[in-house]
Amino acid sequence: MLDNHQKNIATFIHLSTFSRFFIPFGNFIGPILLWSVNKDKSEFIDRNGKAIINFQLSVFLYAIILGTLSIPFFVFKIFSGIDFIDFNAFESFHITIGKPSPLLYIGGALGAIAVIGFIIELALIVVASLKARDGEVYKYPFTINFLK
Repeated sequence: MLDNHQKNIATFIHLSTFSRFFIPFGNFIGPILLWSVNKDKSEFIDRNGKAIINFQLSVFLYAIILGTLSIPFFVFKIFSGIDFIDFNAFESFHITIGKPSPLLYIGGALGAIAVIGFIIELALIVVASLKARDGEVYKYPFTINFLK
């Protein structure tokens, strides 16, 4: 049977991912520290800790993939607009901005997907925290199980 202490620890493990706004990589450090200290105390805490760590690792992997896809589109567009031939000691240096390229639209769409994904990630963490408070283990969608 679960007591309130176990539910609170599981809830704080999920909520500790918000420490990323104050500490670099806090979304990994907080849950890993809380989980590693408390995982032997309860199966419920262990399952919640693994769930949030797997989710954060999955989100990190998806962000790397999305960044790898989107950054080249912006870089190619930026460098295609710079005219290096007319560079004469800052007197005639200019950047021409033409009509938007399809590459820019693709990069912008991938950036919008990243922003929407970030908002969904925050909402899922809050939902998982509320489920842990109620004594349930939340199964995050699109999560790769690195820790079993």
